This record gives sequence, structure tokens and C-alpha cells, in this order.
Amino acid sequence: MAGNFLPAAKLTASGRPVLDSGEVECSLLSTVDLHSEDLLAFPLLKSGLLILTTHRLLWLSSDSNTPTAVYIPLSTIQHIFSTKKSIKSMFHSPRVRFQVSTTPEGHVSEKGLKSLVITLILRGKTDIDSFLGKFWDAWRGRAWETSGSATESGPGSGSREGSESLALKVPVVGVSGILRKEQEMWESTDKSLQDAFQDLNALMSKAKEMVVLAERMRLKLLSGSNNQTSETNDDDMGTKEEMQDWLLSVGIASPVTKESAGALYHQQLSRQLADFVKKPLERAGGMINLIDIYCLFNRARGTELISPDDLRQACSLWEKFDTPVMLRKFDSGVMVIQNKTHSDDEVFSRIRSLVLKPDALRTGISASDAAMTLGVAPAMAKEYLLAAEGKGFLCRDVSSDGFRFYINLFPEISPDDRYFVKDHGIYSMWISAVSFR
Repeated sequence: MAGNFLPAAKLTASGRPVLDSGEVECSLLSTVDLHSEDLLAFPLLKSGLLILTTHRLLWLSSDSNTPTAVYIPLSTIQHIFSTKKSIKSMFHSPRVRFQVSTTPEGHVSEKGLKSLVITLILRGKTDIDSFLGKFWDAWRGRAWETSGSATESGPGSGSREGSESLALKVPVVGVSGILRKEQEMWESTDKSLQDAFQDLNALMSKAKEMVVLAERMRLKLLSGSNNQTSETNDDDMGTKEEMQDWLLSVGIASPVTKESAGALYHQQLSRQLADFVKKPLERAGGMINLIDIYCLFNRARGTELISPDDLRQACSLWEKFDTPVMLRKFDSGVMVIQNKTHSDDEVFSRIRSLVLKPDALRTGISASDAAMTLGVAPAMAKEYLLAAEGKGFLCRDVSSDGFRFYINLFPEISPDDRYFVKDHGIYSMWISAVSFR
């Protein structure tokens, strides 16, 4: 029903909105109603999450059974009404009213010929003046115009933009023209870098521009790799893949902050973290140490650092959301993040094939040996080995050389049965595998 009047918003797997290029979140409010008194057919959207960005006003339903995600482009807003202080306003929830352009059918559109007044009812605890100030700033800033002009030259631009750019490229012909254009591009990039590193304030103001620039460079590398000829060697491919990974780790364009999210800080941080860990988990084989994620996530957030407690609390909230990742704690106390589809049985099978090799039957395996086979860090490999020992697949030998793990030759005996009774005497027996040397 809401899709007949408002455009639908795309969401990530964790329920976070997919932001456009250069779009940044400004404010988040919970339990917000959205409706219009001018149009009776307009749906009443109740108790949802309202997200104000530099480009849009997004509304996300809190009901997971019937998810609804719509948005109002700030470019369609014609006027924002100021709030009126009265005795009546003291006894009901704060309201924010604004006028948008619509089509004759009532669909919100930038090129609409009619207008419609939409009302936001803020039922949660919020500072109406603070939100209204950010709303005014985002609307007057017109950041969507800057982003639109920046993406016109990018991949996927329409035929109209292509024809306009073609008219500008008439003088740029031949090899010299291409080289001159590349030189101008790198001079512009070099100037942006010099401006960004003058001082901390300039760096923070240019951070978003740097992330957008890195993303455009990554897309250019990807498009270049698709058009490569058969003459490209493995070294060039490896260099480009490494460059792509480096550009991906430049940063998060719109990190969740306490200032923008308010009381929803940990909830939204949890969802953003769930989206962020996907690529590190792919590179780490489906499981990664919590400390490593803390370093990677803080590096991506730039100056908006989070504390270890914030990270742990954000991970603990994954149980309430339908996210594809989870927090796991080993018996040793080590905490890791892993995909829900990650299977320990598959890892145990690879470890079993390793310990059954002739050399391993004689000398056992170490955490470093398992790390090379599994493609994970030695600390993670040791946790896997200890978990396999707990399942009865392996047993260990502790010596001056450290831990050595062997195949368990007595799988039918439970590791918990360390004592048995025979006749009149009680004998203690430690169950362990015997290594034949």
C-alpha cells in the first residue's frame, strides 16, 4: 500500500538502509508515525524507525513479519513548516509537517505537479528542536545535487549524460588527448590529497570525498579486469586484487555515531557491524577473532572510534536480529565472529585428514600445521584443535615443544570416564592416545 505513494528503500541483510554514493546519516528516531491528512488514501505508517540522511528521509517498520521500507527524497520537499508552541501541543506528541511534490495520483515525485503535506509524529523521547534543525540543514545543504554531478561521469550513466559528455570530449582525441585527460585527473586527485592532509579539520571534511574517490577507483579496476586480454599475467592480476582489497578498507562513508543515532546507537551499530564483517569473514574462511574485527572496524570508521564494550554489546544484539553472523565463545574464553552457515564438521574433517597422514601419525600436528591447512591464524587453529579434542576426535601431548595433537585411537571411550571400579579396588586411569614411535 505504501509503495503506491512512496518509493521503496533497499535494505542490507541486517536491515540497514543501502545508502547512495555520498549519502550520510544525520539523525535516527524511533517510534515515529508518518501519514498525511490531505490525502485519505495515504497509508498510516505507525511506530517505525525514521532515518534522516543528506539525501532522503527513510521510514523503516519495526515489525519483522511485514517489513516495510520507504523513503521521501529531500529533493521533493517544497517547504518545511515551523512548529507552533501552544497549550494544545503540550498534551500530544511533537509533530513535524512538510510539503512535498506529488503526481496527480499522489505518488511522491520530484517532477510532480501537485503538492501534499506529510506529518511526522514523534512518539519517542526526542528533542524536536534538534531534529528540526538537522532536517533544515540537510534540506538546505542540497547534497544530492553534488552527488548527482559527481556520478554523471561514472559507470552506468544514461544516454543523456553520455551525449553531453561526448560534446565535451570532442577536443580530447588521440593518445595525447587520453594522456592529457589522465594527467588532469591525477592532478585533481593529488590536489584533493594535499588539501585533505593539511590539518585534522580538513582531513575530516575531505574524508567522505576520499571514500567516494576510492570507491570509484575500485570500480574502475574491476571494469578494467573484466576487459583484460589474455596477455595479462598472474602478477598483474594479484596486484590489482591487492589494490581492490586496500581500497575496500579505506573506510565507512557514514558510520553510526552516538550523536546521530542517540538511544538507537548500539542497535544501529550492531546492524552496521553485521554488514561490515561479511568481506573479512570471506577472506578468513568463515570465522575471525573478535580482536581482529575490532581493529578493522575502527580503522574503517576513521575518527569515529568505538570502545571494546560497544563492540561486544553490538555483537550480543545479533541474537535479536535476523543477521547472517553470530558471536561465538570457545571453552578457552576466546571470542570469535562467524557465519551462521559455518560448519565445524567440515573443519574437523579437514583436521582428521591432516592427522591421518603418515608423518602426523608419528609426530602429531601443531597449531601452525593446522593453520596452514585451514588457512587461518595459529590462534584460531589452536581453538579448532581443542574443540576437536573435546569432541573426542583428537588427543594432545604436552611437552617442552608445546602442544602436539594426535588422532584418538580410543574413540569409543568417553573423555569423561576417567575412573573405573574393578573388584575391591579403585584404580584411576587417564585415557590418552599412545603415540607409536
